[in-house]
Amino acid sequence: MTPSRWSDLDRPPLNAAALRRAVVTPGGLWTALDVVDATGSTNADLAARAARGAPEGAVLVAEEQTAGRGRLDRRWTAPARSGLFFSVLLRPGAAAADGAAPVPAERWGWLPLLAGVAVATALSRVGGVDTALKWPNDLLVTVDGGERKAGGILAERSGADAVVVGIGVNVSLRADELPVPTAASLALAGAAGTDRDPLLRAVLRSFADWYGAWRAADGDPAASRLQQTYAAGCATLGREVRAELPGGAELVGTAVAVDGDGRIVVAPSDGAAERALASGDIIHLTATG
Repeated sequence: MTPSRWSDLDRPPLNAAALRRAVVTPGGLWTALDVVDATGSTNADLAARAARGAPEGAVLVAEEQTAGRGRLDRRWTAPARSGLFFSVLLRPGAAAADGAAPVPAERWGWLPLLAGVAVATALSRVGGVDTALKWPNDLLVTVDGGERKAGGILAERSGADAVVVGIGVNVSLRADELPVPTAASLALAGAAGTDRDPLLRAVLRSFADWYGAWRAADGDPAASRLQQTYAAGCATLGREVRAELPGGAELVGTAVAVDGDGRIVVAPSDGAAERALASGDIIHLTATG
């Protein structure tokens, strides 16, 4: 027998109609919001819609993802209704509805960092959980005094002018459901509440605010204050890190800045010149503070 959506009273289904009324408003960024019981990947589904001409601002939410992906094609799985699993369609390469010009493609790399800022600030405000960012796009919370990953972001280009941004956040995941010991959830981090409806509304509103400011500034991360805000919430800065680079190389040093292109700047431990990294896996080697 297929379990009912109400089989776990701690994990009620999202109210799609109420969410649409709250976030799909005239003149706002969000133009459509759909909730599906299950899908392989909201990013893949929304990219297909983008290819068919879906407008900017489409939001696709899944109660469960069976083939969710993170960076470097890592799998992202979680029990049904235990988190927020959704994607949004942005068209930064097209003129905005309010007349804003297309954003230069070289600045689109800021979109996953923008999403991180939007999600972290919303969860901290509404969920009551201090949320930090690990470059480039992991969401960190503190559980039992240790730093753990509670969510992640994956941005993928779709066609000439579109980007699909996927966001996954563990909300009510229990200790015995964690996929790895370094994972966490808002509940395990002591969240004030785990009702996903207000959390999703807050995240989408925060995202719309940051995206609007970024577009109005022609994608300039400094003029939109995105760069400063990201740096302020980035737990990677000031830490000794090991960067695992494409091709198998490694770099150990101190993360000293996030530059204007969204790259992490590392001062190597061997005294060599600082390097700005656009990609790679970052491992924190020292604790915060």
